[in-house]
Amino acid sequence: MSYRVAMDIGGTFTDVVCYDERSGTVTASKAPTTPGDLAEGVFAALGRVVDDPAGISFFVHGTTQGLNALLERKGARVLLLAGQGGRDVYQIARGNRDRMFDLRYRKPAPLVPRQDIMEVGGRLDYLGRELVPLDEESVRAAGRRAREEGFDAVAVCLLFSYANPAHELRAGELLREELGDDVLVVLSHEVAREWREYERTSSAVLEAYTGPVVRRYLARIERRFAERGLAVPVHVMQSSGGLVNASYAMRRPLQTLLSGPVGGTMGGVAAARLMGRENAICIDMGGTSFDVSLVVNGRPDVSAEARIEGYPVLMPIVNLHTIGAGGGSIAYAEAGALRVGPESAGAVPGPACYGRGGARATVTDANVVLGRVDPAWFAGGLMTLDVEAAGTAVVTLADELDMDPLLLAEGICDVANAKMAQAIRTLTVEHGIEPREFALVAFGGAGAMHAVFIARELGISEVVVPRFPGAFSAWGMLEADVRRDLTHPYFRSQDTLDGPDMSRNFGTLEEEALAALSAQGVPEERRRVEHAVDMRYEGQDYTLTIPLRDAAEPAEPGFLETIAARYAEAHTSRYGHATPEAPVEFVMLRSTGLGSFPRTAAATREAPEERAAYVRDVIFDGAVHSTPVLRRSSLDGELAGPAIVVEETATTVIPPGCVATVDPNGFLIVKVNL
Repeated sequence: MSYRVAMDIGGTFTDVVCYDERSGTVTASKAPTTPGDLAEGVFAALGRVVDDPAGISFFVHGTTQGLNALLERKGARVLLLAGQGGRDVYQIARGNRDRMFDLRYRKPAPLVPRQDIMEVGGRLDYLGRELVPLDEESVRAAGRRAREEGFDAVAVCLLFSYANPAHELRAGELLREELGDDVLVVLSHEVAREWREYERTSSAVLEAYTGPVVRRYLARIERRFAERGLAVPVHVMQSSGGLVNASYAMRRPLQTLLSGPVGGTMGGVAAARLMGRENAICIDMGGTSFDVSLVVNGRPDVSAEARIEGYPVLMPIVNLHTIGAGGGSIAYAEAGALRVGPESAGAVPGPACYGRGGARATVTDANVVLGRVDPAWFAGGLMTLDVEAAGTAVVTLADELDMDPLLLAEGICDVANAKMAQAIRTLTVEHGIEPREFALVAFGGAGAMHAVFIARELGISEVVVPRFPGAFSAWGMLEADVRRDLTHPYFRSQDTLDGPDMSRNFGTLEEEALAALSAQGVPEERRRVEHAVDMRYEGQDYTLTIPLRDAAEPAEPGFLETIAARYAEAHTSRYGHATPEAPVEFVMLRSTGLGSFPRTAAATREAPEERAAYVRDVIFDGAVHSTPVLRRSSLDGELAGPAIVVEETATTVIPPGCVATVDPNGFLIVKVNL
């Protein structure tokens, strides 16, 4: 077996990348997604890159099943068990407003209505000591109600279970006795063994709400693989940027919530490593959305918590910022001005140029009118675009705004580019990061078409278009590590810190992480563990995560001074100031087990084809330029703009004054004229 395969299952297409370990070559393709049975689209895509599926040695994919269930509010019916007196914690949530000046702001509606929240007796104190024994009969009563009323999942969140999970573990045993395996039981300390009761409850509810959908999907994929005689284990991308096998993902389905989009970030990490860059901005522009993520100091930008659709989640998650901007974003007039998005034409009817009944101008239609797309070889020839329909849609809007159609088409692209540049500023400038110090890695079906224009808005001088940009998220999954994240609450002031004790706790976490990697099938020589501690100044509420050198470091002399200095540096970087003389506190220990697989980075480049090209008129900055249209497989050496580069998964636009080169990895490096 020699094929390592990764797959990104999107709403319209299923992208697939295959690495042949014998020849060192990488191939990419796509097949239509089959919403009724995603497995059909999976095997159709496999057939495009693998002659014999029995030769697959490794398979990983990203899924948006859980995220879609949340976005569409089509998740499971959940019964929530809270401690005595804590029934309203989930309903009350937090008192802060996410949008201070939005008079119409409303908190997200809870996923569990109040009538589906039950209290169970029993109480622990803040150190995890039992004050009142667990009321087992109230737990059994909740189990009987869940069975009789047809609940799909039960979430249990008891006070201080992060300090001592005994009550939750016993509640889980009782519920499984009552419910068997038909109903998912979620214990909050297993989802997030961290403090802050509301956030932990929210995380448990989200896992219970999305879990049954994810579990059914993964079980179906594994079953279909088995039916076809494929013994390869199925791996899934996590929101943290790491991989797990399907059996673990079925036990911890919340980890897959952002499974699909994160693959692109890990591809950005691999691309930055190959090019010798430390920092990169990753942009993924598809038909509907535009995703931004960062690679900082060679690592993905990962947070210990996040908000998804307004709901807090306590788990490691790649920082992604998403806006409604893509090739299908609809342009329209509002109060005499031009607006673009967030409404999208989607896949059906799609942009007018798709010929599926769409009549409103979109970003893709504007690019067609400007000549920036090869209509006869769109998506590698999978589609032939209707240029006349695109022109009609743009002219209709131009008449409404009393504008020249070509100026309007360029204006549509400019407005979209400005929105996408602002999305990048949200993750960079607003956090004290200078985007000009980063390379812009562009992928997705439309990312390379707009990347140079976005880079100009931000003053970025280098754009990188990786190989197979439309399938780059899938390629990134092949470059990711197996990952397991473990936490241990550790509340200590600097005066009560016992360095050797902290080191021993890290040692225990390291053993657990290595054992988890072993269970995932990672060879011993490919396992490693990284450690960090959550810290804050005394009196602060929220923390920053500070990396450690190894598990033994806390036991070394001078550790407190060293870690306090690191915290002050991180505080300055994040907030612009620090108070070095203030005492610090320690809140949480974090250990991350990482298991590496062979990289595809050494994949060989195919010899360039003969540079067959044709010339067409393309509009740049209001002027017509005779522009060559080239196949990417023919590129070698240097290419001066203007030029249009086409391939199966994307189109790259190189404006006048820019120069592109092909590096040894096959990446297209565009130097932007600012």
